[in-house]
Amino acid sequence: MRVLGINALFHDPAAALVIDGETVAAAEEERFSRREHGKRPVPFAAWELPGQSAAWCLRHAGLTPGDIDLVAYSYDPALAEPSWRLGLDDPWDHLRQRYAREAPAFIAEALPGLGPEQVRFVPHHIAHAASAALAGPHDDPAVLVCDGRGESTSHLAGRYRGQQLHSLHTQPLPDSLGLVYEDLTEHLGFLRGSDEDTVLALAAHGKPRFREDLWHFLHAREDGGFTARDVPFEAYAPRRQPAEPWTQDHADLAASVQACLEDALLDLTRWLHASAGGTALALAGGVALNCGANSRIAAEGPYEHVWVQPAAGDAGTALGAAMHVAAGAGDEIRPVPGADLGRGWSDDELEAWLRRAAVPYEKPADIAGTVAEELADNGVVAWFQGRSEYGPRALGHRSLLAHPGHAANLDRLNSIQGREEFHPLAAMVTADRAAEIFGYGPLPSPYPHFAHEVAPEWRDRMPAVVHEDGTARAQTVDAEAAPEVARVLAAFEERTGLPVVVNTGLNTAGRPLADDPRDALECFGSAPVDLLALGAFAVRRGRVYA
Repeated sequence: MRVLGINALFHDPAAALVIDGETVAAAEEERFSRREHGKRPVPFAAWELPGQSAAWCLRHAGLTPGDIDLVAYSYDPALAEPSWRLGLDDPWDHLRQRYAREAPAFIAEALPGLGPEQVRFVPHHIAHAASAALAGPHDDPAVLVCDGRGESTSHLAGRYRGQQLHSLHTQPLPDSLGLVYEDLTEHLGFLRGSDEDTVLALAAHGKPRFREDLWHFLHAREDGGFTARDVPFEAYAPRRQPAEPWTQDHADLAASVQACLEDALLDLTRWLHASAGGTALALAGGVALNCGANSRIAAEGPYEHVWVQPAAGDAGTALGAAMHVAAGAGDEIRPVPGADLGRGWSDDELEAWLRRAAVPYEKPADIAGTVAEELADNGVVAWFQGRSEYGPRALGHRSLLAHPGHAANLDRLNSIQGREEFHPLAAMVTADRAAEIFGYGPLPSPYPHFAHEVAPEWRDRMPAVVHEDGTARAQTVDAEAAPEVARVLAAFEERTGLPVVVNTGLNTAGRPLADDPRDALECFGSAPVDLLALGAFAVRRGRVYA
């Protein structure tokens, strides 16, 4: 069965291709359109059909639209209710629902050869659930989905058995953990639907002194659901304008809501385990990108294994919808091999790009050693290797790398990316060295979805990746899965004694992660980056080669 998955409604438009149960390709539309998710005015922030990413998925597999058996669309308009009936203030909802109803025709027009009758609507949270449980490494996991909203709910709890989801609870709107966090993001002067990770970073600078008061508005209930609405943020900190400095009240409010969110999710996890049992939990939905909450679930919750898929937000529903439809057709779904599911280029193709760009370059005998040498000299390296990542995190394919031992590199990289100075950066480490440095969160951690406590003896040695609360978002590297990155880490340790490298996204302010060679060259040319490692080739700033 050849199933094309499509997400195109709220945000993060994306496409994924599953053939006979195997994930062949997956990509977000922003990597092609160069319009970063969530940073376009309503209504254009949504309803963008992933035409370019879908067409690429088919080309990558050597298929035409006529070769596709079914299209899985990760929203079911038949389950939706008007926003006013759900208690939501959404003036665009009627247009969104109309778009969803007409989506089969839009897809057929964008991909000639497909017919509207081939489109299958998959409920939004079921698509999220499948993207976590069916794509993950554990058999028959429990699954917890929390996000802003689906058709009429904001949460799903259940367990998979033999590729079949058994739903145990859903939370009707308007109660929504995700929407409360979005409201908080906007109240604190950041961009809702995009800067929630900045609020999490700000929370580390505060104390949860409003936690007890806020519990009345944000808490889990004994029936497996929760209360989450109408939080009076103004009573605790004034609304902040984007250009204004934040105050301690703002940080304390962020810390208090974060603490209530973590408490609620932990209680929901305990309820799910009591109801469904099992040893493994799969998380998905935008709330599953909250690494502080994920860490508490892993450390204090009842599950032995906690897995968060790399594209846990709405982009991942394209993959989940495709898997759900394929499983329903009888295919045996296999776990995703990794997050590198996007575009890639051979060294010959990359060299052709460099020649067309008329950029001086070299082909060193050891690109990993060249990169490690630059990092040891405190240079910033743009790292472009292999296929691009699916999901919001840089995972060693489209990355900016730096020395973790210099505290100034935190400001240096956040300045390149246009982020607040307190925004944390991820720490990349080989899987065999992680346990001596990072605790609390689960290891190995191939996707940096957890906040790990840094061992005290290591904190002063790598200040660029240690956050205000003594944690770091660690990404562990498997030497077999990512041999070139592992060689960089080994070579860097030989030169510095540090087995850790700073890893953040290869992008500048307001731009999506670089995806193709042109993006990488533009990023290198417009930002204070010292070395571009493009496949086997190195481009240095201000250097001319004979």
